Amino acid sequence: MRLVSKQSFDLDKQLEPKTLVEGAYLALRNDIIRGVHGPSSKLKVEHLKDVYQVSGGTLREALALLVADSLVYAEGQKGFFVSPMSIRDFKEITQLRVLLELQALKQSIENGDDKWEADVMASYHRLALAEKKLELEDIEQRNAQFSAWEERNAEFHAALVSACESRWLLQFIGILYHQSERYRSLGIQYGTNLKRDLQAEHEALKDAALARNVPLCSDILAEHISITYELFEKLPEDVFSGKDVLETA
Repeated sequence: MRLVSKQSFDLDKQLEPKTLVEGAYLALRNDIIRGVHGPSSKLKVEHLKDVYQVSGGTLREALALLVADSLVYAEGQKGFFVSPMSIRDFKEITQLRVLLELQALKQSIENGDDKWEADVMASYHRLALAEKKLELEDIEQRNAQFSAWEERNAEFHAALVSACESRWLLQFIGILYHQSERYRSLGIQYGTNLKRDLQAEHEALKDAALARNVPLCSDILAEHISITYELFEKLPEDVFSGKDVLETA
């Protein structure tokens, strides 16, 4: 039985880049996810090559990789742009995540050995510690803790499906995860996570997975992923334009 590494879930943003292209790709991807480059904004190579301290050619290669991730799109001679965001887009991302992650989860629970169980427990423990720090009323303090929480959240979700033997399935899950990460990063500014008990949700996921209860764990995971979208449905549409709704409301 071959365990798929957690790195196949595309957690490489936590690793040291091996090439200049990879370094620029990871830095750009992280900034797009965090909203440094807003939805639909133009990514000007001449400006960004100085920001990320790489050549124009290196930056273009990094942008091409982001096009493959659907975080960036190219428009003829006009250049590169950050992919837009919308509630409709997030709905589709959410539906596909549920479809693919449930399939991977089933395989993982059926294949998982003692190492898989240990990884699930360890990643859950780290996530629980990070979530305690996320319970802050002040928006700036909460935002400061979000990056650390997101890394732990990614580790936990990756651990749950890490015994799935399909490399392609995990690769597509990783792409969708980063797409949804953009929305979570945006949502943290509006306190969407304050409207749910993330610790309880993750604990229930962990318990059902370790109990090898595929139907229960699948139901919990589907609801867990879907809740984020349901909370976003209640936010103003301007949230997805990159405008500061907190100032204009």
